Amino acid sequence: QVQLEESGGGAVEAGGSLTLSCVASGSVFAISALGWYRQRPGKQRILVAQIGNSGNTRYADSVSGRFTISRDNAKNTVYLQMNNLTPEDTAVYYCNAHSTYYGGSVFGSGIQVTVSS
Repeated sequence: QVQLEESGGGAVEAGGSLTLSCVASGSVFAISALGWYRQRPGKQRILVAQIGNSGNTRYADSVSGRFTISRDNAKNTVYLQMNNLTPEDTAVYYCNAHSTYYGGSVFGSGIQVTVSS
């Protein structure tokens, strides 16, 4: 099993920046991709960004060019640098670890990001 712990959320004004961090522990050898999802009130949880073991990345259209995902394999940590934030980015952000070894994925408990106008 993999456990995930997020940090770095909070409140910021529109146009500001935040960096989220997520540390993975447990069976990290089984992780094939790390990512971030978000869920706005009354909406479905959606993928924001993902990074594979080879460093390949993908982003939701709504954040492309503003958000950057990266990982430090030595620290088993994935980051999400969020720039030029807007109120529409307000959501609970969830770290995600996908494992082809286990055939599924796990989520962290989530962290709140609030952007005021």
